Amino acid sequence: MELLPLSVLLMLLLFVILGSGVWIALALAMVGLVAVLTKLSVPAGQVLATSMWAASNSWDLTALPMFIWMGEILYRTKLSEDMFEGLAPWLQKLPGRLLHVNVVGCAIFAAVSGSSAATCATIGRISLPELLKRGYDIKMAIGTLAGSGTLGLLIPPSIIMIVYASATDQSIARLFIAGVIPGIMLAGLFSGFIVVWALFNKDRMPPPDPPTSFINRVVATRRLIPIILLILGVIGSIYGGLASATEAAVVGVFLSLALSWWMDTLNWTTFSDALLGAAKTSCMIAFILAGAAFLTAAMGFTGIPRALAEWIGEYNLPHWQLLTVLTIFYIILGCFLDGISMVVLTTAVIMPLVQKAGFDLIWFGIYIVLVVEMAQITPPVGFNLYVLQGMTGRDIFTIGRYTLPLFFLMCLAVVLIVMFPGLALWLPSTMLDVK
Repeated sequence: MELLPLSVLLMLLLFVILGSGVWIALALAMVGLVAVLTKLSVPAGQVLATSMWAASNSWDLTALPMFIWMGEILYRTKLSEDMFEGLAPWLQKLPGRLLHVNVVGCAIFAAVSGSSAATCATIGRISLPELLKRGYDIKMAIGTLAGSGTLGLLIPPSIIMIVYASATDQSIARLFIAGVIPGIMLAGLFSGFIVVWALFNKDRMPPPDPPTSFINRVVATRRLIPIILLILGVIGSIYGGLASATEAAVVGVFLSLALSWWMDTLNWTTFSDALLGAAKTSCMIAFILAGAAFLTAAMGFTGIPRALAEWIGEYNLPHWQLLTVLTIFYIILGCFLDGISMVVLTTAVIMPLVQKAGFDLIWFGIYIVLVVEMAQITPPVGFNLYVLQGMTGRDIFTIGRYTLPLFFLMCLAVVLIVMFPGLALWLPSTMLDVK
């Protein structure tokens, strides 16, 4: 069989199976099985067993359930309420005032979560009712929350970075550190947009709250101390070379349990719910990774990724043109798949092409996370849109329209890291002892 018809057949088969409602992991494995069976000399059962075992038997993946569990624990605390009360007094002077709570709050919670949807839900359940009660523009309140929630993927610890690192055999710790500056940059772009919008739409801003004294603002800031200590414990231990990503995840779980106990939210119900939620999510992701590993191995036997890389390489496309094509491809794919599925589904085909083009795989991981962030706010399969649909009752296409300006800011962020790769690579390069 020629490779081009075979690749088209496999792609059509995958979309048909996914469209029929079959689990993503099973769909990936079924397509992989068909691909292996086209090579009669290859033992399909042996490839299935070895590839899935190799994908599951990875020490680095231990960090995945731990970070998910940490996020589940914190979701059930009063952390978001404390963050709103601690941040609000300091943001009153900025144009846009409390709209910045969405951005800063999501950025801070992203540093202890790792999930975009969890970040959006945790911050939104406190900030959204407060913003609407005080008369802030509903489109801006919802749009900035949906967009800022995507910071949960970029600012470490990030679940999708762990998935990418596992799929490409890269350092999780270096990926985490590489995401710090781009994450701060993206949060700055979001806040800058709020400032510009507020300056040009003063008539749509509510009256300012009564001024708060400096002493009262300092007192309110005390409510931020627990989450700051948690961030220092998790990210600081990695940056300082004291712990690997997996060890930092254990530190994070311990500190989040201690924080939950200190806030009087730790009981048997919250503990068991958080543990069960983390187990379900971790098993789902691990199942997808196993199916993707089999598909990756099967694609390797067919020779499609190598042939595709050579075919595109013949055109000698400049890096910016190649990245433009990949960005459009991922944006379209993000309309139908979640971020984790996008990463594991495309790794087998894209990585040979990326390596042939000479891209740094740590940098490319940050690029992938940025374009996957867009998928969180693009209908009809944008997780953040579904989260806010449940909170507001508005349909996902309306919420997607509210979020459109922030989508374009993410496109700008992609352009910036392409033009200035050091935004993602400078910080990891200073940490030679981090594995």
